[in-house]
Amino acid sequence: MRSSMALSKSLLLLLLGFLCCSSTEAHVEFGFYNDTCPHAEAIVLHEMTRIIADDPTLAGSLLRMQFQDCFVRGCDASILLDSSNNNVAEKDAIPNKSLRGFDVIDRVKAKLEEACPGIVSCADIIAMAARDSVYLANGPYFPIQTGRRDGNKSEASDLMANLPPPTANITELKAFFLQKNLTVKDLVVLSGAHTIGFSHCSSFSQRLYNFSGKGDTDPSLDMEYAEKLKRKCKPHDHDDMRTLVKMDPKSPRRFDLCYYRLVSEGKGLFASDEALLHDPETRAYVERQAMASSAEEFFNDFGSSMVIMGKIGVLTHQKGEIRKKCAYVN
Repeated sequence: MRSSMALSKSLLLLLLGFLCCSSTEAHVEFGFYNDTCPHAEAIVLHEMTRIIADDPTLAGSLLRMQFQDCFVRGCDASILLDSSNNNVAEKDAIPNKSLRGFDVIDRVKAKLEEACPGIVSCADIIAMAARDSVYLANGPYFPIQTGRRDGNKSEASDLMANLPPPTANITELKAFFLQKNLTVKDLVVLSGAHTIGFSHCSSFSQRLYNFSGKGDTDPSLDMEYAEKLKRKCKPHDHDDMRTLVKMDPKSPRRFDLCYYRLVSEGKGLFASDEALLHDPETRAYVERQAMASSAEEFFNDFGSSMVIMGKIGVLTHQKGEIRKKCAYVN
């Protein structure tokens, strides 16, 4: 009898421990808003369809926004918070100065607040807007998990240690992705996001005018392509934030395989694009997609890698909050 009671007590303690751990474990899930805001994803897609129709160039920026958000402090919408008198927030850090689409997130948030006040997080809106941007640029539509909550901290100083720069080599890129528990395959697949969107000259001008510190051009860059870039970006326009350069000059508004074809031809815009040719696994993937007759493999891989990336450092359950306004903590 005593041993039976002891066993029952042990099982009860084990069960309570399991429930405690499982209730605090951070996770997101498919269909998180099915009961609380069943039309959330439809509302986001409807609004995004109108937004991208008005300005297709926003698709690349909104996709980049999720990457920038998730790699710094996790996918918690910290990138949306405004700076204060005593703190410079992520959105005002130099790498994010060129980022567009904050007003888009605010616009979508307003629609969701009308339909389901206080239910949908800004972090989930970033994820849904990024996914829909890919779809509306003729890319794949992939299910994503939701249930993220919003963080309450944002510091520009967090970017340098967490965000791979466009000048990164393959060793540095692999290290940045590894620290986020992302694989080498995730690296080469998510780099394919550069098939849509635009950049500023400052992100790659060193490749044109001072690659090795001797006023030279990166020899790995296709010569004809380099000359075209030089006509767009002048030697001393390092701080030019007005000139936009297509990351994929063949189809910058279409999510397709052109990025991999360009990289394989020495026409990747960033040093980090060219770096993919310096690792056996990433090079093999680039060359396979460059020769592919269908984007099916890339589309499937991209959806999978985005879902994985979207889990980085998420806040769920009682951690974080659901912001009423995405630029401010409640």
